[in-house]
Amino acid sequence: MKRAGTAMVVAGLAVVGLVGCDSGESTSKGATTTAKPVLWNPCTEISDAVLSEAGVDPATEEKGVAGVPQSGWEICGWMAPKYGLTVYTSAKSLAEFEAKPGNVDFTDVTVAGRPGRKFKVAGDSRNLICDVVFATQGGVVQLEVMNRASLDGLEEPCVYLNNAASALVPTFPR
Repeated sequence: MKRAGTAMVVAGLAVVGLVGCDSGESTSKGATTTAKPVLWNPCTEISDAVLSEAGVDPATEEKGVAGVPQSGWEICGWMAPKYGLTVYTSAKSLAEFEAKPGNVDFTDVTVAGRPGRKFKVAGDSRNLICDVVFATQGGVVQLEVMNRASLDGLEEPCVYLNNAASALVPTFPR
């Protein structure tokens, strides 16, 4: 009976960790660190139906960057025949995002009825990438479309982004 009670406590702690109610970590000096904010996760929050409506294949889901998680980010990407689509979330502010080296040429846009900031990534000389970032109460959500470099005769990547956005943007946190 003691083992069953222990298993239930361990299971309960695992659930608490999954929903982000961690109260912090003790350090070697006995102080408690602040818990990390729980980010909106595009891999779990965007349905397969919405992904299909956005023109990407839900079965191609890839978490992180090339499958590697990135600290402070939730990242999920999917493939379409002509492009890849990635959704990023971070607790960083829009100002911090705009100050990041390599993010350039910010302009105000409205995508799927929501204000955002379109930008370029320095070095995208072939114009393969379209990025829009949206401010949220908890940070930012970034939507990125990257054309497949191996294909010719593709639409400008922001055309694909705008088409996909009509399905995706309403699912993003405010």
